Amino acid sequence: MNDTDYMSLALALAVKGRGRVSPNPMVGAVIVKDGRIIGQGYHEAYGGLHAERNALASCTQSPEGATIYVTLEPCCHHGKTPPCTDAIIEHGLSRVVIGSADPNPLVSGKGVSILKAHGIEVTEGVLREECDSINPVFFHYIRTKRPYVIMKYAMTMDGKIATWNGSSRWITGEEARKKVHRDRGIYSAIMAGIGTVLADDPLLTCREPGGHTPLRIICDSGLRMPLDSNISRTAREFPTLLATCVKDQDALCPYLDMGYEILSLPEHDGHTDLAALMDELGKRGIDSVLLEGGGELNWSALRAGIVNRVQAYIAPKLFGGRDARSPVGGRGVNVPDEAFSLIARSVTRIGDDILVESDVLPSINTTDERQAAPCSQES
Repeated sequence: MNDTDYMSLALALAVKGRGRVSPNPMVGAVIVKDGRIIGQGYHEAYGGLHAERNALASCTQSPEGATIYVTLEPCCHHGKTPPCTDAIIEHGLSRVVIGSADPNPLVSGKGVSILKAHGIEVTEGVLREECDSINPVFFHYIRTKRPYVIMKYAMTMDGKIATWNGSSRWITGEEARKKVHRDRGIYSAIMAGIGTVLADDPLLTCREPGGHTPLRIICDSGLRMPLDSNISRTAREFPTLLATCVKDQDALCPYLDMGYEILSLPEHDGHTDLAALMDELGKRGIDSVLLEGGGELNWSALRAGIVNRVQAYIAPKLFGGRDARSPVGGRGVNVPDEAFSLIARSVTRIGDDILVESDVLPSINTTDERQAAPCSQES
């Protein structure tokens, strides 16, 4: 086996931490000595040991003189655990092979420099693209202090998210819907608009066995949320944030009494300021948001420049209807050159449906050009 093979094993370990390490990154590590794997581990949960220390703790023999393969540059600062560079040096490892560079300002090349200063050979960039691909949330959040936003929708092959009369259950098949529930358990928050609530009365929970329901966020600028909705009735059971432009305490009191957290935000283009919402969520440590809104909220999110990835579930169906809703509403762009451009990352068959995942490129159509300063991250 070679460096690529061992890094592939470390990657397979890293993703086992998905949904449990946020806002830290997923990291895996494999320790090899004399051509044999003697230790392996991954970052299992936020606040727990990092991958390197778990791998060292699992060693079947002394790791002195061994090579460690780690998917992300080892940390060199004190957070919830001591620096991993200290552990590598103390155990006498002779070589460190790294996949991704760490953009955290507290690390960002400093870990590599410390290891080299102690005479340890360092090889960087092995399977870097693959290692980078598992941590887009961490990389975005650490650089911008804003959540990574995934805009998710299901549509027919003629681009409809509902029939002409608003009916939308169900567009995709059971396997695709199960994946959506698994994804809900991965991200820090799930967000929808009041239009979706009024049309569908969703719960927005994770119904995957053993899954975790993230923070539910409802954008409701005019405070139209029904007090008898599924979300209102479960606001004490599942943390729920109501983002609104309303500041009148008398109007807010019934929602506070039901268990909602209220976040009063500025108005932008007649709606809740989504950029301000992202800034506030970032301050609270919310590193990712699964956006499950309707066409109007999707358009507003794209215009605000907060969408990082698009997940489009495409069902082999045709609804037709000139008035049937599409995934992105609003006014739309004026000419094709103003389109929001995407980079397709993957196409996956899920039952009879197809999932297309794409990254969103920066656009001239975004209304928010504020950039958050890079932040520090406690690991």
